[in-house]
Amino acid sequence: MTLDRFAARLPAGDLWIFGYGSLMWNPGFHYLRKHPARLFGFHRALCIHSTDHRGTTKQPGLVMGLAHGGSCHGMAFLVPREQVAVTLLELWQREMRNRSYHPRLLDVRIGSQAVRALAFTVDRMHKHYAGNLPAAEIARRVVACRGQRGSNIEYVLNTVSHLRSLGVRDGHLAAVLSAVRTLDAKSERPKAESAMFAEASWADER
Repeated sequence: MTLDRFAARLPAGDLWIFGYGSLMWNPGFHYLRKHPARLFGFHRALCIHSTDHRGTTKQPGLVMGLAHGGSCHGMAFLVPREQVAVTLLELWQREMRNRSYHPRLLDVRIGSQAVRALAFTVDRMHKHYAGNLPAAEIARRVVACRGQRGSNIEYVLNTVSHLRSLGVRDGHLAAVLSAVRTLDAKSERPKAESAMFAEASWADER
């Protein structure tokens, strides 16, 4: 969906935005406040090929999308109405470069309150959709890939760290990091990477 079409469907006023990956710890836009939130009907998954931010065309990484089923803990940000237009433009440039997401307004829970929030769900028909990959294959990809915004494993670890600060353990990411630990036990890493992989070794157990 184009930005103009989506913006035309928005009600006037402030806008809630639901972050479940890098938007949680690096939103990149101005907001009035943020709250831990939960979305039902979708779950977080490393299921989208990244050929720029966390990988390359020759060695695609994996980034997160919202896939159908289950639920997803994340962070909800309230953007003031006067900032909605510029925030949407920035988000489209960041999240919709390859059109691998469907931007949608979904009900998310903030405590006992339900709010409508913009969330980016995966487009399962897009060529960058990776499907439901085994944890071992995801681990092999994330330890090897790097893109314009850094390494793929750093992206995963930052997300896990932020969720842990909210008291949330994500089973999918824990399985991936367990597989990373298995891979690391079989490999010799440069010293410069030792701290990062040590973090991966324990992040899923804390």
